[in-house]
Amino acid sequence: MVKPFQPQTTAAIDNEEAAIQVESVWAGYDGHTALEDVSFAAPRSNIVGLMGPNGSGKSTLLKVILGMHRPWQGRVRILGREIASARRLLGYTPQTESVDWQFPVTVKDVVMMGRYGRLGPLRRPTGVDREVVARCLERLQLTGLANRQIGELSGGQQRRVLIARALAQEPEVLLLDEPMAGLDAAIQHELMTLFEGLRDEGKTLLVATHDLSCTTGCFNRVLLLNKRRVAYDEPAKVCTEELLNEAFKSHLILLPVGKAYYEEHHGHD
Repeated sequence: MVKPFQPQTTAAIDNEEAAIQVESVWAGYDGHTALEDVSFAAPRSNIVGLMGPNGSGKSTLLKVILGMHRPWQGRVRILGREIASARRLLGYTPQTESVDWQFPVTVKDVVMMGRYGRLGPLRRPTGVDREVVARCLERLQLTGLANRQIGELSGGQQRRVLIARALAQEPEVLLLDEPMAGLDAAIQHELMTLFEGLRDEGKTLLVATHDLSCTTGCFNRVLLLNKRRVAYDEPAKVCTEELLNEAFKSHLILLPVGKAYYEEHHGHD
């Protein structure tokens, strides 16, 4: 049963410095609950990891923050604003599985889509739009692939295209849904270096992942989710054997390596 909405006023939520504020959010689909009373505040200029097993509500939470999915109850604010007035502050990369990579468009076309929210009614790109796209292509090492059809790209290149499109929006907050899933360690490291650079420029990133190896050195905080908030704190305080087992349950075997834990998934997610 959904609880009556009662806005929280704790310091963790009532925070003027927060880039993302989520307060007592309940959400789901066709009567099935995906999120249960989730609250957290992501500080500005931080990388926050959003972790949990498949089906834990990570993608639903991102869509609620974006305004793509209306919660049953609860409240979301972006940089102190309601979602309706903050959409241009948000950039988003979906999971690659949700994209039609056979659609006949080029890499440059996809990145230009990130400018659509800023174009006029005729949607004709200006010189400024083309300059922004060129910078994003260069930053993601895609300049040489600008005229390549997206269906010809590798998995790592596809991820970079989606991130370049999000950056073309010139957002203050980036929401990234499993940007490193299925990539090898070298490409993951390149992306995390990029994310750290964006954080250092003042951007706030919320990165959904179920890969524990990404958290230790790069994330400032981790939100551990399994429909409800299991924990939210610094990575070392969240990625403990007890809390990880509570969140992942039978989907995870923890392998201790030194003072850290690495995961081995098993069963069906």
